[in-house]
Amino acid sequence: MLRVRITFLFVLITAICKASSILIPMDEEQKNHLKAYGITFWTLKNGLEADWLLNYRGGSFLIKYSQQLESECKIRGVSYEVLPDARVNGILNEISDPSVNMEMVKLEKAPKIAVYSPKNKLPWDDAVTMVLTYAEIPYDILYDDEVLKGNLPKYDWLHLHHEDFTGQYNRFWGNYKNASWYIEDVKIQEETAKRNGFKKVSSMKLAVAQTIREFCAGGGFMFAMCSGPETFDVALAANGTDIVERVFDGDGSDPQAQAKLDFNQTFAFHNFKLDLNPSNNEFSTIDARPDASSSATFESDFFTLFDFSAKWDIVPAMLTQSHDKVIKGFMGQTTSFKRSFIKPHVLVMGETKTMDEAKYIHGEFGKGQWTFYGGHDPEDYRHLVGDPPTDLSLHPNSPGYRLILNNVLFPAAKKKKQKT
Repeated sequence: MLRVRITFLFVLITAICKASSILIPMDEEQKNHLKAYGITFWTLKNGLEADWLLNYRGGSFLIKYSQQLESECKIRGVSYEVLPDARVNGILNEISDPSVNMEMVKLEKAPKIAVYSPKNKLPWDDAVTMVLTYAEIPYDILYDDEVLKGNLPKYDWLHLHHEDFTGQYNRFWGNYKNASWYIEDVKIQEETAKRNGFKKVSSMKLAVAQTIREFCAGGGFMFAMCSGPETFDVALAANGTDIVERVFDGDGSDPQAQAKLDFNQTFAFHNFKLDLNPSNNEFSTIDARPDASSSATFESDFFTLFDFSAKWDIVPAMLTQSHDKVIKGFMGQTTSFKRSFIKPHVLVMGETKTMDEAKYIHGEFGKGQWTFYGGHDPEDYRHLVGDPPTDLSLHPNSPGYRLILNNVLFPAAKKKKQKT
């Protein structure tokens, strides 16, 4: 009789396990939000699906139970809950209620990730590569050679390192022209341009920007931070007009450069003015805080995420999932974007309302989509050249870094038509 009871309990426990799911909460109960994204990516990478529960407990993930998944959560220090089918059905019924601002999005396939980044070591770090590494999400690094060879279509998602697509070496000439790393970077960039058949670095960078634009138009997802968004659009608007001064390429800029800008070529910005002074660290009037000048301080600087309807505005709802809607500000070469220079069709997802500046914006281009995020490092308020990289193990619940990872998972979502 005892043996029968033991056998019955074993069968019952086995049945419960098979019928259960793992919920990865993304509210304040989560010990490591950043690695939770890595767990979800790992699930997709292993050929399984995951459900993203928008606005349910901070944008939680629901995955079919497996012992391997549970072990992986334990190894990576990610909080999880094992739920029976009855509890899962209750959650899904709650989410499907038309009166609540929640939605379930199915994540089907791990996107192939690329980071556009120089091979040479420069004295600053990149928030995206740091958080991808910390979250244990695999990615490939490519740069000008690979882009110009046509490698972008191999990928679903591309991040633009803090790059200067205008060919002015991030405008560091004024302060760092004698630094060994700056001299080496100029040499490498010029050699790369020559190797690819360009007379100037600016011409090569424009070709790269245009190739990235084609990648996006064809259905790719593009993400950029700091100076990447600004210089990308500035280069596209110039469209071959010389906006580079003599100290960078040996000849002067076009005196009519401003009048020749073509804002039809850009993704996000229009009507901005160029800054042609090579000693300035600014490229244009897009940056809402030129030369880090601002009345904001570390204590007072915050930006707020907009609330979007998870059922009607699924894309921005995915990109703004967070356990905190008010996020610490952080600076960069391009800290944020002046609202007056943002095109009308661009969606603002995060803003510093008191200063009339946008921090986090999104848009579509052709069949693809893009996101621009102002600032350099969400957990280092004023990251300077030469500063050590941020230790993300000290910031496992960073809402600022979560926005980056929302974008990484975004291409995995099952495509469906927006509700109208």
